[in-house]
Amino acid sequence: MSSEAFFNKSPEGQLAVDVLETFGEIIIKTAIAGVQPSDVHIHITNDVVTIRGERKPPEYPKDATAHFEECFWGAFSRSIILPHHVNPDLARADFTQGVLTLNIPKLASEKEIALTL
Repeated sequence: MSSEAFFNKSPEGQLAVDVLETFGEIIIKTAIAGVQPSDVHIHITNDVVTIRGERKPPEYPKDATAHFEECFWGAFSRSIILPHHVNPDLARADFTQGVLTLNIPKLASEKEIALTL
């Protein structure tokens, strides 16, 4: 599947995320069990992170009766406006036991411009 087709699918579920800020970085954690790392796409700019993926449904016996269906299967995404500008070039991702962790270094300083009239 092309990335363009992947990003234009709908409707999508929304990921639950934890966003933490330390002195030097923004940390984002999300549980996305049942997804292969190759099925997760991460896009980072200096102020927004977007995580998209797809959780493929398992195969159930055709004669099974469902008593509960609470798990979300299908495409999901989440865009997060960051509380501080970051350096996307130095971002790191770890996907361990179904938990995605992004560590994104903050920019050392914000650029300020003084305007005179």
